[in-house]
Amino acid sequence: MKAIVLKEIGAPENLILTEIPIPSIQEDEVLVKVKAIGVNPVDAFVRRTKEAFDWVYQYKGTEENIILGWDVAGVVTQVGKSVTRLNVGDEVFGNFKFIGQANAYAEFVAAPEKEMILKPSNISFEEAAGATMAALTAWVSVVDHGKVKKGDKIIIHGASGGVGHYAIQFAKHFGAHVIAAASEANKDFVLGLGADEFIDYKTQNFEEIVTDADIVHDTVWSDDVNHIERSLKALKPGGKLLSLIVYPDAEFIEKAKKDKNIDVIRVNVRYPEENYFEDMQAIAKLLELGIVKTHISQIFSLEDMHKAHAAIQSKNTVGKIIVKP
Repeated sequence: MKAIVLKEIGAPENLILTEIPIPSIQEDEVLVKVKAIGVNPVDAFVRRTKEAFDWVYQYKGTEENIILGWDVAGVVTQVGKSVTRLNVGDEVFGNFKFIGQANAYAEFVAAPEKEMILKPSNISFEEAAGATMAALTAWVSVVDHGKVKKGDKIIIHGASGGVGHYAIQFAKHFGAHVIAAASEANKDFVLGLGADEFIDYKTQNFEEIVTDADIVHDTVWSDDVNHIERSLKALKPGGKLLSLIVYPDAEFIEKAKKDKNIDVIRVNVRYPEENYFEDMQAIAKLLELGIVKTHISQIFSLEDMHKAHAAIQSKNTVGKIIVKP
């Protein structure tokens, strides 16, 4: 089968199309013929950063081939002896073996049955592959940790991105008043997703415009805590700051609680997530009902995986980037 192998840590061009054997499956796994692959910012971060590669990919040093990726949609072609829920021919999708070696950049993958969700028949494989890690991250943040509810005022940073565009839709589904922060070029896009207000992060200081938010979903890539400090200012006492990128230390968390009774929560999606299967099923239902939709900005062929990585690491992509084997 064809697969994309990472030859060494570094540039997108280090992702090389290669022929390797189809993987064998364990008793609790299914073999999936991959129809679409979701590419995420963490993929590019792992590809170019040794520390992230060692931890997220769980590098051992004995691997014959290094194959990145954790998000797929496809068709089950073989089932293990202990598999009971899925059958050959089922259309499935999922974010699997994260953190670990999912080897998703390939024509076939061996995936645990418990991490594969039945794909709604009315959405495409591309839409399903997009709604894996990004949608799950948004759900874990806004729903599981944020516990968003009707009447809440929520600021969503990075609103036009992969995670952000799902976060808007989830928050609106639960009845929140959504303030989307993005660039002016993406104003119509985020308002079209249901956002009630728009803030241009390049020309406006969100913390001066909003000071009474119940929740802030902060996904800004930063090397310091400056942005989450600004997010604190936008929250009313008793609010919740959901930080997905910056890791706030204990002192920051304690001070926020003491000064404004704000809960600062470090959000991350890592399998085995306690509610993974239930969360993914809930997302699948919203996709099936048309309440939530995946916006796909670009589709690349497998051999052009390096182009998909170059695009995703620009941090300027709208919605999702998909690769098709």
